[in-house]
Amino acid sequence: MVCVSSLLCLEGRTMPKKAKPAGTGKEEGPVPGKQLKMEAAGGPSTLNFSCPRGLFESLISPIKTETFFKEFWEQKPLIIQRDDPALATYYQSLFKLSDLKSLCSRGVYYGRDINVCRCVNGKKKVLNKDGKVHFLQLRKDFDHKRATIQFHQPQRFKDELWKIQEKLECYFGSLVGSNVYMTPAGSQGLPPHYDDVEVFVLQLEGEKHWRLYHPTVPLARQYSVEAEDRIGRPTHEVMLKPGDLLYFPRGTIHQADTPPGLAHSTHVTISTYQNNSWGDFLLDTISGLVMDTAKEDMEFRAGIPRQLLLQVETAAVGTRRLSGFLRKLADRLEGTDVLLSSDMKKDFVMNRLPPYYEGDGAELSTPGGQVPRLDSVVRLQFKDHVILTVGPDQSRSDETQDKMVYVYHSLKNRRELHMMGNEETECHGLRFPLSHVDALKQIWNSSAISVKDLKLTTDEEKESLVLSLWTECLIQVV
Repeated sequence: MVCVSSLLCLEGRTMPKKAKPAGTGKEEGPVPGKQLKMEAAGGPSTLNFSCPRGLFESLISPIKTETFFKEFWEQKPLIIQRDDPALATYYQSLFKLSDLKSLCSRGVYYGRDINVCRCVNGKKKVLNKDGKVHFLQLRKDFDHKRATIQFHQPQRFKDELWKIQEKLECYFGSLVGSNVYMTPAGSQGLPPHYDDVEVFVLQLEGEKHWRLYHPTVPLARQYSVEAEDRIGRPTHEVMLKPGDLLYFPRGTIHQADTPPGLAHSTHVTISTYQNNSWGDFLLDTISGLVMDTAKEDMEFRAGIPRQLLLQVETAAVGTRRLSGFLRKLADRLEGTDVLLSSDMKKDFVMNRLPPYYEGDGAELSTPGGQVPRLDSVVRLQFKDHVILTVGPDQSRSDETQDKMVYVYHSLKNRRELHMMGNEETECHGLRFPLSHVDALKQIWNSSAISVKDLKLTTDEEKESLVLSLWTECLIQVV
């Protein structure tokens, strides 16, 4: 039996801008939520890694992806409670408290890899030491100080989480991070707060008591702690057990604790869609669009009125001119199919996980199979790990920069740097003259294509293009 519940009871109600303070400071109890009960056909026993969509479908089973994105995504929480011993065993294998001993022996550090904390009187108390983490001290803080252990980005060490998150990055087209939280009985690690990411909670060990509240900032763009006397009563309250899944949108206020009298609790939060909104995309694309338009339209190059920058408020004439420019930009955008330069694309592909592999991963760094020739038929491989974009020639600094086509990929990304904000992150890929864009689109949009059919002027250009892509392990001869 699988029990699926959501905040269906809240539909049609107005969401307050700010939750009313609880007058007594006492918990008022959760708003009752409708629950759907479904028979799962045999119940999911393992995740489906055949493709990114298959992985996500199996992760939220028995909910269908169409239902999830129509009714829940960025809208309201979803709780999936499963009574499936096989799935519970699989979840437990992802990360266990007992894994800490071997991980500490590999060299992990406070702050970078592990935080030790506890919620005391509604505030987060950090109990980190300095430098390298020693398992015996960590276990002492866990057992005697009732501290929560937060392990940052465990996919750097745990292969199965790497496998899951790499597929999810392909599915969402956005970075996917994770954190593991291990909390002893009768304790809580973090105060009520909301995050700037979409969160999927997988319960791995023991049981965890969750309370969710109305957002004060729906689809929030930053993390924030909320005082308990400001958040009102929970909209939903649930005890998660191994194999269960909880989803909630960014901005959802939440807190979780391990009840007294039970074993410790371990859960992993898998998160995505940080800074991945339409507003972010607009900021990313508008700069290039303005610069391109200014090269062709003298109005965009005309100077602003004298002393405009000295005024406290923008004059009406300035507002009207800006509105007119924005309308021109909108018209230009609607009339083009040129690939827009996008730092978001580049940032995503530079910082994401490499494709999951077993063994030495030679297929990601050493081209294999036949060398492509003019009479070859080729196809793109690792398509979900490659992006194509157009931008100025970064090798030139003058004003007459030519546009170039950039092919970026994540095949050589370093797993151990994933989501660590490390400056060592490198960009891997190729660049071609803008005249190659149509040929590259042919390769991207075809299941297989003959080299001689590529839209380039000479046979030498065609062979050179496919050889460059083959050398980067991006295409293969079929």
